Amino acid sequence: MNSIVAVVGRPNVGKSTLFNRMIKRREAIVDSASGVTRDRHYGKSDWNGREFTLIDTGGYVIGSDDVFEKEIDKQVELAIDEADVIIFVVDVITGITPMDQDVSKLLRRINKPVVLCVNKVDSNKNRTDALEFYNLGLGEYYSISATSGSGTGELLDALVEKLPERELEEEEDLPKFAVVGRPNAGKSSFINALIGEDRYIVTDIPGTTRDSIDTRYTRFGFDFKLVDTAGIRRKAKVKEDLEFYSVMRSVRAIENSDVCLIVMDASRGFDSQVQSIFWLAEKNRKGIVILVNKWDLVEKETNTMKDFEAKVRKEISPFVDVPIVFISVLNKQRIYKAIETAVEVYKNRSTKIKTRVLNDILLPIIAENPPPALKGKYVKIKYITQLPTPQPQFAFFCNLPQYVKDSYKRFIENKLRQEFNFNGVPVSIYMRKK
Repeated sequence: MNSIVAVVGRPNVGKSTLFNRMIKRREAIVDSASGVTRDRHYGKSDWNGREFTLIDTGGYVIGSDDVFEKEIDKQVELAIDEADVIIFVVDVITGITPMDQDVSKLLRRINKPVVLCVNKVDSNKNRTDALEFYNLGLGEYYSISATSGSGTGELLDALVEKLPERELEEEEDLPKFAVVGRPNAGKSSFINALIGEDRYIVTDIPGTTRDSIDTRYTRFGFDFKLVDTAGIRRKAKVKEDLEFYSVMRSVRAIENSDVCLIVMDASRGFDSQVQSIFWLAEKNRKGIVILVNKWDLVEKETNTMKDFEAKVRKEISPFVDVPIVFISVLNKQRIYKAIETAVEVYKNRSTKIKTRVLNDILLPIIAENPPPALKGKYVKIKYITQLPTPQPQFAFFCNLPQYVKDSYKRFIENKLRQEFNFNGVPVSIYMRKK
């Protein structure tokens, strides 16, 4: 599982510019998950062969100057709590400010590696001015220009050296189901309802984070691991920024899972926080099951469930092929149906389709509905194969892959879903040169 790197600092020092550069550079990019908060606060990068997950704490500080300090302290504490390494960004033009000093005090109190990054160093004069940042007491600093990219190579070299070594543990190849969602949606109650009554637990395995516990579940013929993020609201002080906090907590659990059980509160609806976690799981190409909890508290009419489901599917469009299970943890209503559905999604995610079957079924469909001609040129898809990846990915070999639009890829994906069961599973379509 990837290490987590948090980019922290006061407003307007260039955190987001640095973040965007680190996830977009050709040699550093693996994936940019733009849908997580709809505002590019989460991305995956690698440098010199070391992958890491990058989280930008920028863009959350709202209000006038007198509340900046309190807000930024809170953001930094949240990021520090989750990160393995912290990049502390300061601005050489404004020099050390009281807010910089407050953040540095926080960082000096923790036992985690900190990389001090002095931004906006565009000239030799600025390079000399940067010397004052030794006064923050964080040791060596790295002078960069996030805008031009100057110095970012040395910064990344230093960052990679500080990333913890991840030991690969030999363990049984069991499905991993992450229970994620906003606070107070019923995640803890759901897990307790599954394992708490008769304690059908074989082992409690300490997870890769301090709060997540991988619990092995063996009951009713099932055998899998539940990755719990129930410790999401550990800090009493965390109130205003619950969305940021829950996404931070969910990152590790989602990355370390096969299927995500997204627990939502029926009374709150499919709000922005649940959407952030949904798109985080989708961008990571994980299986997804949406659990609508507290359904017993909703006043019902003839089409209440149908209408609620339609609203959720509208929000997750175009990826609407996702199972939605209405549950009541309190009444233990349909909680085992939720687990059965998660197991089915796991099997769907593992589906392997023979190349001959793919071509026999899809090539005639494509021949009847070929990609639209562009600039008088016709795209001819001649061969299809499934790639050897943990999740469903398909390569379509054709003469002009660059002319195939996203709308046609969605058409092909819909046909794949009609012919094969990929319910709850993101499907990737790649056009390749024949």
